[in-house]
Amino acid sequence: MLTNILIVIAGVAGAVAFLFAVTHTSPAHSRKESNDFTGALVAVIGTTYAVLLAFMLSGVWAMFQQAEINAEQEANDLVNVYRLSLQLSDPAALQIQDLARSYAHMAIDKEFPALSEESLPPEGAVLVADLWSTSGKVKASTPNEQIALTQLLSTLGSMTQHRRIRIMESREMLPPILWTVLIAGGIITVAAACFFGVPNFRFHLLQVIVLSFLISLVLVAIADIDRPYQGDVKVSPGGFEFALQTFSNK
Repeated sequence: MLTNILIVIAGVAGAVAFLFAVTHTSPAHSRKESNDFTGALVAVIGTTYAVLLAFMLSGVWAMFQQAEINAEQEANDLVNVYRLSLQLSDPAALQIQDLARSYAHMAIDKEFPALSEESLPPEGAVLVADLWSTSGKVKASTPNEQIALTQLLSTLGSMTQHRRIRIMESREMLPPILWTVLIAGGIITVAAACFFGVPNFRFHLLQVIVLSFLISLVLVAIADIDRPYQGDVKVSPGGFEFALQTFSNK
């Protein structure tokens, strides 16, 4: 959070410093003559940049929500694996239940925190392999158990897929070229606003501060949401915490 605040302050301070530099080198009355041209230019630049910002913010927010949904689906699959194992009489079903509890604890205590550092502990892969190995040893003694076993294996496959997607999403981010466009566009937009010839300097200063603050704030929001498992805004393991509560009630 402190880093974000400093970035916003730096963005506003840079815009104010540029405005003072422009005012010092070119008085407002001399720039006022080209306000019509400057206004048209700023309108084109501002509109283009506003569309770009809206598109990027909407895109990263959609990806963040998808990451949340995927994590919830993984946790739901884990709960279903546990519930389906309750319908099996084979002793290996008890091992599946223990492994499901261990997986939930591992996700909460180790894997989700590790995703913030982009380093994945090996426990998750080991538990998934153990779940598959143990499920393959289960013997169904009745038709109903055979149906439950088939559903368990299918659900376990879905959980494994969602886990793989979660790991991939933790590594995704906007490419550098897009960040270059976003930052350069913000600088150009604020700089263009500084070239207006406004007789009232305080009013012009207020306009530049508000504009630079808004752009800096949106860029910080995009940066935070861009990485679903890093930063101040990230996907929580709430689904796995609820899964543990579900296991305790069984």
